[in-house]
Amino acid sequence: MVRISHQAGESRTCPGCGEDYPQSMLACPKCKRLTHRDELQRLAAEASEAEKAERHGDALRAWRQALALLPPGAAQYQKVSDKCAYLSGLADVAESSPKGSAADADSGFNKSWLAGLGGVGLLLWKFKFVFAFVATKAKFLLAGLKQGGTIVSMALAFGVYWTIWGWAFAGGILLAIYVHEMGHVAALRRYGVQATAPMFIPGFGAFIRLKERLTSPREEARVGLAGPEWGLGATFFCYLVFQWTGEPIWGAIAKFSAWINLFNLLPVWQLDGAHALTALDKTQRWILIAVMAAMLFVTGEGLLILIALVAAMRSFGEVEAKPHWPILARFAVLVVFLSAFAVMDVPNPLEGGET
Repeated sequence: MVRISHQAGESRTCPGCGEDYPQSMLACPKCKRLTHRDELQRLAAEASEAEKAERHGDALRAWRQALALLPPGAAQYQKVSDKCAYLSGLADVAESSPKGSAADADSGFNKSWLAGLGGVGLLLWKFKFVFAFVATKAKFLLAGLKQGGTIVSMALAFGVYWTIWGWAFAGGILLAIYVHEMGHVAALRRYGVQATAPMFIPGFGAFIRLKERLTSPREEARVGLAGPEWGLGATFFCYLVFQWTGEPIWGAIAKFSAWINLFNLLPVWQLDGAHALTALDKTQRWILIAVMAAMLFVTGEGLLILIALVAAMRSFGEVEAKPHWPILARFAVLVVFLSAFAVMDVPNPLEGGET
């Protein structure tokens, strides 16, 4: 993000007309010359280069930085805003499109030798993409742990939780929360929005701060749901380890992770459900509430009552939102799987019974 700091009362002289005006203004009030003209030209060149290379996230990042340096009334502002919306749509397409043969050619991977292995070869070929996905995400998660603030706050939270639940459960929960937050960071990066590394607060989970603004309800919803989606992945991973090893601690972590991610779907304040709900129209909101009611009947998870009631309260009256069916589908899938994991019977590692 481009940061421009000034001292109060400082002024600048416009090189175009000689007018003196406050440095905080983004354009000369007399001739309308843009204050950060040179920086805007640099960002435009950087964005164009990224677009040619189909690096949509990098292009978005540059255009968003440029948008912050433009007066909302300027002609360029609307053009850059439209460019951001276009690239944001391309980022969504890139996320949902499978990696094709081009990626394989770049990596030098040749699948012809697998053909002779028949069904086993086909299975290995399909798992190649799973392994590549896991390796990419693992690298991204490890990179986030290099931030000093994240490590220090995580260590403090670990100490608090250790005194309550023991080191194993405390460590598992912290990692599950970390994966959730990094899901948000990954989605923000895809949209070219910079954010701080996760900061942990004992008893309240963790949070990240955006350094730039999201420009549409669709982006806000996808970023909001990315946390629980990654959290569901962490939950499923812990559940698989539990099934494989039979260790009660993994089952307990999976269940707690599911519950905390389900709680984040509550559509209030700055929780993820509130961001996601902004992209759903009234009809879609009531469909989502029906899904919650159905899962309440199936699972008996009481948290769904609270989530559904709050969603219903926000669905009465006028709802200014365009329908986004993919977002509704993602929200509903999260409700189904997280509520199912949240009520599963697993041994309680702290008491020796079931939880």
